[in-house]
Amino acid sequence: MKKPILYIIGSFMVCICGFNCSSGGSDPDPKTEEPPGAANLIFPGNNSECTEGSNVSSTESTITFDWYDANNTSSYQLFIKNLKTQSIENYNTTTSQISVTLLRGTPYSWYVISKNVTTQTAQSNTWKFYNAGDPESSYAPFPAELVAPLLYAKLSTGTTSVLLDWNAEDVDNDIKEFDLYFESVTPPNTRITTTSDSNFSVSVSGGNTYYWRIITKDDQNNSSESQIFQFSVE
Repeated sequence: MKKPILYIIGSFMVCICGFNCSSGGSDPDPKTEEPPGAANLIFPGNNSECTEGSNVSSTESTITFDWYDANNTSSYQLFIKNLKTQSIENYNTTTSQISVTLLRGTPYSWYVISKNVTTQTAQSNTWKFYNAGDPESSYAPFPAELVAPLLYAKLSTGTTSVLLDWNAEDVDNDIKEFDLYFESVTPPNTRITTTSDSNFSVSVSGGNTYYWRIITKDDQNNSSESQIFQFSVE
């Protein structure tokens, strides 16, 4: 009688060990991290004059950039572009607010990148503003944003005309006209038209590279200059 009993007990112990080993080897799937959401910007307002900065000197002031918390986000990267010089600075923060010292009387654009532990990111809209300087009755327009053709675009063989397209904005909302400079050398210094439209068709030929820029003017004789774009025709 002892042998059957020992056999039953041994078999029972083997089953228990097998159950423990099998259950211990199957961990639940790790939680999948959701991608971050895009931040919604608050301040400085889009196409506005920022007068709420704290003046550091006659040439600089500190502005607190602010945006709403984005979903599934643990950190942010703020990008600020000086629209006069086209230089870009970026700042990292774990909160939805950060103070930055900027030049007064200068136009800027800004946007925010949301991040978390994933490799994915999300970008907010891009807003423009003027960092207020000494009191002014009128502000120069923001430098025109060149839209098409894209920078360094390569157009197909046989292209004979191209529609140059741009966007322009102004705090005072009094843009009057645009001077278009276009030629096959850089910087382009040949003004080919003055127009109140935000696009213009130009003639092109194959095997050439073209450069263009826009001077934006307002009713108060203020002006601003865009960056230079180029494209080529194969």
